[in-house]
Amino acid sequence: QLQLVESGGGFVQSGGSLRLSCTVSGFILDNYAIGWFRQAPGKEREAVSCISSNAGTLRYAPSVKGRFTISKDNAAKTVYLQMNSLKPEDTAVYYCARARTGLRLGSLMLDEHDLWGQGTPVTVSS
Repeated sequence: QLQLVESGGGFVQSGGSLRLSCTVSGFILDNYAIGWFRQAPGKEREAVSCISSNAGTLRYAPSVKGRFTISKDNAAKTVYLQMNSLKPEDTAVYYCARARTGLRLGSLMLDEHDLWGQGTPVTVSS
């Protein structure tokens, strides 16, 4: 079964850290780039970060650069998003998504992803 399952979300105080996980099944993670996105209440879904299939290319949204780190463990079939120095404006539901076949370098465009997880909520209190 093709799926991505996020975990690791929760409540944290401003300045704290969380590590999100995205575990995939039904396809070979080595062959795909993965993106992380988030959607805050009342706002559109936005890109956070993406990682290429070989983990050699990493991209970040300006709002999280220097605070968030994306990584992947192909053997564990998992992509991680380490989030440090969290701010209240990071509060959102976080989703991971598989980039379309052929986009091995990854993408921060929502419509270039064809398989999405159900999301994990992150709440950062001030």
